Amino acid sequence: MLTVIDSRPNRNCGGYCRREFLGIGGLGLGALALPQWLAARADASKQHGFVRDKAVVLLFLAGGPPQHETFDPKMSAPSEIRSTTGEVQTSLPGLTFGGDFPKMAERANRLAVVRSYGSDNGGHNYDSTVTASNPLKAAASAIYARLTGNNHPETGMPSNAFVLPEAVQPGLKFGQIGGTGDQRSMVTPGTLGPLYEAFNPAGGSALTESMKLRMTPNRFADRRSMLRQLDTLRRRADATGIIDQCDKYQQQAFDLVTRGLGKAFDLSQEDRRTMERYDTRHVFKLAEWQKYANLGRATNLLGHQMLMARRLVEAGCGFVTVSDCGWDMHADGSSAPAMTAMRPLGGQVDHAVSAFLDDVEQRGLSDRILLIITGEMGRNPVLNAKGGREHWGSLTPLVFAGGGLNMGQVIGQSDRRGGEAATERYTPMHLLGTIMNTLFDVGQLRLDSGVPKELAQIVVDSKRIDPLFA
Repeated sequence: MLTVIDSRPNRNCGGYCRREFLGIGGLGLGALALPQWLAARADASKQHGFVRDKAVVLLFLAGGPPQHETFDPKMSAPSEIRSTTGEVQTSLPGLTFGGDFPKMAERANRLAVVRSYGSDNGGHNYDSTVTASNPLKAAASAIYARLTGNNHPETGMPSNAFVLPEAVQPGLKFGQIGGTGDQRSMVTPGTLGPLYEAFNPAGGSALTESMKLRMTPNRFADRRSMLRQLDTLRRRADATGIIDQCDKYQQQAFDLVTRGLGKAFDLSQEDRRTMERYDTRHVFKLAEWQKYANLGRATNLLGHQMLMARRLVEAGCGFVTVSDCGWDMHADGSSAPAMTAMRPLGGQVDHAVSAFLDDVEQRGLSDRILLIITGEMGRNPVLNAKGGREHWGSLTPLVFAGGGLNMGQVIGQSDRRGGEAATERYTPMHLLGTIMNTLFDVGQLRLDSGVPKELAQIVVDSKRIDPLFA
């Protein structure tokens, strides 16, 4: 439990730090308290040389983004097929995007668009995309945490995080939506167990359920108040010198809760101009769209979710999953008429992703961070009777940026309707392999005797998208 305890006169490191301080540091890691876990993580990092200095930010467009209105417009096709939002010319000759993506189109030289990727999933089943149906049924993010350890060895930051809208605006309930659309399945640990579940700064994961001071409105009135309390705790501990008597992993755990986590998740620490550049609240007003059930599950907070993702990576997090909801487009009364939902949702992604690309480039992080944009499925190439698009698993939007991979290209082609792959088809197994080959030296991992055989086999057997590594 993360518990703020008033120090008493006769407390020493054996009393405060080694008993109650373990309560402060514990992050629900089974039988291990955080200081012990940080020590194990550091030992693991020394033993394994296969971990690259890379990070992944996975932007998951939950609901099923349409391939035509995003990155494969098919404007020469009949009206019932082609993009309903038109197209916009990109910075690459002959390449166009859907009409709601002008900013990303300007930055196409920093992107790699895969037009022959299909999730093979026709429903709202997120885990089949992120796990590629591997034997452990674990998301790529959980596999990463298992191979690297749950925390960064120096900063103590969780290595695997899940950024829902409520991490930016406490009080929302996106992480608590159940059924087949349960957002948490995007970061499922599968049979690896809850130890490798993604850290959810808004609460709701096994890790954060064990923290009494967590970022939910039920625990504190506002985030700044919480940070002031943690700062007071830090100053009190510094003044008594009690922390200096603890071993380095206990100190690291203390820093995690009083400095690392608080600052990484507190967007008020950012420069005002950076906050404004990321802000997507101006893209659309929620009141205009919340009468539709699917868009009632959407927010206009994606920009600040992406900013938080960048902050987490800088603080030592190696895999961040960002969820953007509302991409179900049947035009059946529960979703906006025809394909009009593309205006707010596409516009928000266009702005947020462009701000992220510019920001990480200015910070010299482009080669270190691999951004991936996809969803659990695509959309039917033929509009339905109401002007919407039904579920479709044969083709799914997939875009990469950065990570030191080969950008400024289109990989694969779809058929004339944009419903099937016309060239080599890529699947979630290729997505998993691309992630693994970016984050790890697979050759080194194969030779590491400390990696469980079943886990190593998943990484070694996964197939990457080769043109990205050419």
